[in-house]
Amino acid sequence: MSLIFKRTKILATLGPSTNTPQIVEELIASGVNGFRLNFSHGTHEERDEQLPWIRDASKKAGKPVAILQDLQGPKIRLGNLTQNTDVKKGDEIVLDFAAEHDGLTFPVQYNLASKVKVGEPIYIFDGKVRTTVIDIPSDTAIKLRVENDGVLMSRKGINLPDTDFGGDILTPKDMKDIEYGANKDIDYVALSFVQSAEDINNLRQILVSLGSTAQIIAKVETKAAIEDDALEAIVKASDGVMVARGDLAVEAGAEIVPIVQRRIIALCRKHGKLSIVATQMMASMVDSPEPTRAEVSDVANAVILGADTVMLSDETANGSYPLETVAAMKKVILYTQEHVSVAPITDIIKGTKSARDAISSAAVELAEQLGAKAIVAETKSGATAASIAARRPNLPIVSVTSEPRAAQQLALSYANKSFVRPDGERAGLELAKELHASDFFKSDEPVKVVIVSGKQPGLIGGTDTIRIRVIE
Repeated sequence: MSLIFKRTKILATLGPSTNTPQIVEELIASGVNGFRLNFSHGTHEERDEQLPWIRDASKKAGKPVAILQDLQGPKIRLGNLTQNTDVKKGDEIVLDFAAEHDGLTFPVQYNLASKVKVGEPIYIFDGKVRTTVIDIPSDTAIKLRVENDGVLMSRKGINLPDTDFGGDILTPKDMKDIEYGANKDIDYVALSFVQSAEDINNLRQILVSLGSTAQIIAKVETKAAIEDDALEAIVKASDGVMVARGDLAVEAGAEIVPIVQRRIIALCRKHGKLSIVATQMMASMVDSPEPTRAEVSDVANAVILGADTVMLSDETANGSYPLETVAAMKKVILYTQEHVSVAPITDIIKGTKSARDAISSAAVELAEQLGAKAIVAETKSGATAASIAARRPNLPIVSVTSEPRAAQQLALSYANKSFVRPDGERAGLELAKELHASDFFKSDEPVKVVIVSGKQPGLIGGTDTIRIRVIE
């Protein structure tokens, strides 16, 4: 019997539909590898309940599970309106940070007057109402010309695709949430509306100053972020990238999203960074127990491109069928990976790199030529395991680390099954023996493994050795 496991991982958003410890356990049992906590909603008190639920369920399941804190960022919204308001093409409306709703003057939750310029487009309500800036009449108000008929409602989102926020993307709310998360057991912090690598570097300085060991996921959802030079710099500066397809489609056009998704996944593979594909992957399952054929194709395409992780948002946060959605997504991942190889990306991944990258490539090639059952990575920080994962092997990467944080972060990494064990010269070999004895490899015969390690166990950056071992 061959070992069946999903190499592309599943990240699920917790929300009202899944806000009990029992369903967290059931989600993990169904195939969830990590949980997204959306800090656009909910309170810190609610997070204080959810975090122990996840860690307790992870222990019961006997596998590390990642926790991702998703910051709201400068998600700009209309304020509260007295009523839904129809607008017509040619209307002139005002968005005012200091005003209440009055006719065609609308409150907005962010002062845009100091950021926007005349002539820039502004899209309201997920792009349903398109406008252009025609004047900045005061230091709190902007005047817009409406380009199409539509309706405006309270708290609907606003996108500014051509506006430069000048690195000012962390709001006071984000800072409070970062300070809260720095003292909690959080593995990743997702930064919204990234425009440049400098945004990542700024957040990293803040996290380090607060003593956080969380890694940073850059959410790519702006036009500025997908410029060629900016995009690769963002990938290199971050620990992973989320293709935030909802706002990206509004800001840059839906037609560009599939191509940008492919390029982001390829760049993440090139640089050994985590890639997450997000937004509406199985959106119909919010209300239906079965996905559409288009959604199945969407998930399968992400698997073929070699995404580390696919993410569920409303499907598990607010949907009627969260467990069925995870099961359906897992089914698609398993079928796709067993019948189609991950697409090559030689046009982007040319040249490299470091000794670790060369060793990782050699280990994957050696393991596949020898018919090994697994690649065992002895890793302190998780970087060696992530580098091996970037080669997208067709067999498990068994990662052994003494750091629980690294093991939890690797829960979202392609093909990784991570284990926490003390540092030692034989840590990888002893784990392989333990797994074989427990029938992890689904074989009654001796199994071959390729072990990647360093001469000094526990030394970050010391990977320099490949060993082949037969486990009786």
